[in-house]
Amino acid sequence: MHPDFTLSKPSRRRLLGVATALWLSACAPVTPQLQPPVEPPAAFSAAGDQALPERWWLALDDPGLDGLIERALAGNLSLQSAWDRLDQARALARRAGADLYPSLDAEASVSHLRLREGGETSSSDELGLGLVAGYELDLWGRIRSSREAALLDARASADDLQTAALTLSAQVAATWYQLVEQYGQLELLEAQRALNQQVLELVTLQFRTGQAGIADVLQQRQLVESNRGERAQAEARAGLLEHQLAILLGSAPGEPVAPRQSGLLELPSLPATGLPAELVQRRPDLRGAWHRVLASDRNLAAAIAERFPRLSLTAQLSTSGGKASDLFNDWLTSLAGNLIGPLVDGGFRRAEIDRARALAAEDLHTYGQAVLDAFGEVEDALLQERRQRELIASLDRQLELAATVIERVRDRYTKGAVDYQRVLDALLSHQQLQRTRLSAQRELIQNRIDLYRALGGGWELARGERVTSLTSTGRD
Repeated sequence: MHPDFTLSKPSRRRLLGVATALWLSACAPVTPQLQPPVEPPAAFSAAGDQALPERWWLALDDPGLDGLIERALAGNLSLQSAWDRLDQARALARRAGADLYPSLDAEASVSHLRLREGGETSSSDELGLGLVAGYELDLWGRIRSSREAALLDARASADDLQTAALTLSAQVAATWYQLVEQYGQLELLEAQRALNQQVLELVTLQFRTGQAGIADVLQQRQLVESNRGERAQAEARAGLLEHQLAILLGSAPGEPVAPRQSGLLELPSLPATGLPAELVQRRPDLRGAWHRVLASDRNLAAAIAERFPRLSLTAQLSTSGGKASDLFNDWLTSLAGNLIGPLVDGGFRRAEIDRARALAAEDLHTYGQAVLDAFGEVEDALLQERRQRELIASLDRQLELAATVIERVRDRYTKGAVDYQRVLDALLSHQQLQRTRLSAQRELIQNRIDLYRALGGGWELARGERVTSLTSTGRD
């Protein structure tokens, strides 16, 4: 704590002149402008011609999915937490910038004095009012750098919110189509059970006429029963997915979230992937990582400025009197300046600079790795969709061949030319191919969701209406 001292008018002028000169000399940045550490490739390996909308799920043209994602964006509690973190970051930015402006405090005092002297007692009252203004001249840009770092952190939090919304929309879409697949599997299993029941009746008839053995009947019964067991498993998976979807929407598990939909959609053509250099600006997670790099740079500048002296000014206006009517009769004004600079700190400030520099380097490398990962995610999604389409085409050809095999084997079995095992093998192969084909279509949709998410993008977010209560803490 430094004592205040009263300056004469010429001294105040000289002090303000020196402070102004120092402030103007501090306008140059402390650290050089940072550059991204990764050179993007010229183009992606594949690209479509369809423009990707800001709300990427609209490209799928699925009204059921549209409604689910809108509900999730309004009701998901994890996304609400991201909004709260953004509010905190913005408040910290406002607080960091407050030191750039003068402070003004009001003071009021009341004192009562009793004095006993020579056997006599006297008393008096003293009232006081005052205003105290303080201001630190930001000579080396320390306060400005701290405020800029806080503002950049707030921008990074806004990017985190966009990233959370993008991730949530992809999670809802993935869960929704897994659920639609399970609904489709249930319908498929029911159709297969009905077909297997018809074959069981045929085999039973063959057995009664002496053209088949009891083993054939038992094997077919086992297949029918296997369909029932698989259906129970599919119903359990569908129930779990319904619970997951409800939680993503911000609802309790067990509440109905959407009408049952059967049949997976056919994907539109590939979206326009754009240039890899554009992806860096489009993805909110990469923007957030870059803003954190810049924030670390400004924190380093603030740490360097901590090594230089600080100059603060204090102005005070006060009045006092024995009673209220006397308060404004006499005034006292003062202007004080405090100059404080570090001399010996045991290497604390130098260590803090080294720490801030290492943190800035870490954030820069983390950002570079995130950029490389983003390029890889796009390329992975493009490759997986291409190969998945090849797999589906192969499954379609296998299904055609398997259907032909069933038809011919069944005819030969009714004529007694082949045993029942050939029929059973053909049925199992065809039915497994049907289920695999349905799963492959859902995986193709998942690949497209991964591509949309990897391409990033953002949209205007509106905060959901969530009412919270603080009555348990005694606050309004």
